[in-house]
Amino acid sequence: MTMISVVLPAFNEKDAITETVATLRRILDEAGERDAEIIVVDDGSTDETGLRAEKAGARVLRNIQNVGYGFSLKRGIAEARYDTIVIADADGTYPLHEIPALVALHREGYDMVVGARTGEIYRESFIKNPLRLLLKWLVEFTTGRHIPDANSGLRVFSRSQIMPLFPHLSDTFSFTTSSTLAYMLKHRSVRYLPIDYTKRIGKTKVRLLRDSLRTMQYIVQAILYYNPLKLFIVICLGVFLFGVAAIAAGVFLQMPSGLLLGGVAFIAMIVIFALGLLGELICQLFRGNLNDLPGGNRL
Repeated sequence: MTMISVVLPAFNEKDAITETVATLRRILDEAGERDAEIIVVDDGSTDETGLRAEKAGARVLRNIQNVGYGFSLKRGIAEARYDTIVIADADGTYPLHEIPALVALHREGYDMVVGARTGEIYRESFIKNPLRLLLKWLVEFTTGRHIPDANSGLRVFSRSQIMPLFPHLSDTFSFTTSSTLAYMLKHRSVRYLPIDYTKRIGKTKVRLLRDSLRTMQYIVQAILYYNPLKLFIVICLGVFLFGVAAIAAGVFLQMPSGLLLGGVAFIAMIVIFALGLLGELICQLFRGNLNDLPGGNRL
């Protein structure tokens, strides 16, 4: 049986960390994972998070200052002893008793297994839910695959598989979303398991607008890196619709400027599509996919 490392990033979670580590250790022992390690990455906490985690039996890595959720996960993963990695939060929101089931699915051969959040607490915010749905749609559009939960923080994967992707993964709260994108766009197998999501202990560290904008930024960057033509096609569609509207206005309102504007829009659409083709070619060359060229020739 492969051994596992559980990585918990934590920033000012003194009220939850002791119970989280103790519960996690009990669950792992009951599942026969007595040699599993629990790593708490104390991300510059100003309270007793690190000390309490250590007393509870976790291996604690300390960031000298608060550098971010994603950065802390990367550090914990990089310093883990075992290849099978489980990540979770230290605030009591995720059902830790589901970890053995997630690990079992990963051992069946899935590259990543994710706990897809459900329940009233997960859907309770009238502001967060629409933003989640928007981000979910963007990620599904980018990958072309159904994704029940793009940014769940409870997941299992291989250390050796994810570490080469670190340069393309976010150092902030977008780490989970960017890892979902990376795995999906590299055609790796991802399995989702529905889980309950409960109310957190303590105060949330998420800044809704800022972190949502950062997530959208990483989605755009992922499209540009893995499939730039898709982004250019969307822009072309927008320009095409604008051109049609301008010509229609020019015809029905007898506005010559509308006809001119529509013509310019169609020319711009052709130029944008050509740039998209160039971007796709550059992307393939950059990633070394020269075998996809006709005849499989290499330069």
